[in-house]
Amino acid sequence: MDSKELLNLIRFVAKAGVSEVKYKTKDFEINIKTPLAGSEAVSYVPQPVAYQAPAAAPVAAPAAATATETKTESTSDDSKYITIKSPMIGTFYRKPSPDKDVFVNVGSEVKSDTVVCVIEAMKLFNQIEAEVSGKIVKILVDDASPVEYDQPLFLVDPS
Repeated sequence: MDSKELLNLIRFVAKAGVSEVKYKTKDFEINIKTPLAGSEAVSYVPQPVAYQAPAAAPVAAPAAATATETKTESTSDDSKYITIKSPMIGTFYRKPSPDKDVFVNVGSEVKSDTVVCVIEAMKLFNQIEAEVSGKIVKILVDDASPVEYDQPLFLVDPS
């Protein structure tokens, strides 16, 4: 089974909503486990505690409003871009090997078959193709970082 077939199998299992799939041939055996179908994965994300400033310091409220406005503006700017998402869980790498150049940088033109990164999963290095044409405007993941299924990796300007 090559990496494309393995990638398609993982995508199928993720979309099918099953909790476990075992696939066995005379040459190899693979076991894919996901969270239980229909149940939500529970994760704990610590929330920041709001600081209560003394009554004499009314400066915190305007600063918070400005940060919210800036975040809203950047979110609306990103809506015109296409997101390349991770098709699997694994470790994201921008280079094919440590001694090679990165696949793409901000400003790089990509086509649908351009390899933009590799994701290592279970000692297999899977080449991830852009699947869209355009220009890379933002790289959303640091090199050698773990990524989740469907996590945004790149923003592409299709124009």
